[in-house]
Amino acid sequence: MVEIFGDKSIGDTYQVRKGVYAVIFNSDKHKIMTVRNGTGFHFLPGGGIESGESHLQCIKREMLEETGYNCHIGEYVCNALRFFISTKNEPLLSDGYFYLASLCGRIQEPLEDDHYIEWINIESSKQLLFHEHHYCAVIKALNI
Repeated sequence: MVEIFGDKSIGDTYQVRKGVYAVIFNSDKHKIMTVRNGTGFHFLPGGGIESGESHLQCIKREMLEETGYNCHIGEYVCNALRFFISTKNEPLLSDGYFYLASLCGRIQEPLEDDHYIEWINIESSKQLLFHEHHYCAVIKALNI
């Protein structure tokens, strides 16, 4: 079952952005790895699927770009949607696919210079994660 978050405004045409995201816990599952962007928003590592890319290829590429880490992709967690208005005032639908993952080692410097790894407490992830469906995936992943 796909969970849906946010309010869809009648009359708006939403651009769909399909993305794949990694849910990475620390060893005792008290913290979650996030990527904080230059404006201070927290996201799970991951992002948009490029043409011809599989989910696993997308996560691995995004992890390298955002964090410099290689990762092992584990179990599928869920698919969840969020309707929202972007900072550029565009109606967007984030169609997120979430997977458990673990870090394998840092192999390069991140390519995105305004993205920073930040480990946040699970308890504060509801307030800190920009997207509600990212928080939903964290909670579902804790129960796997």
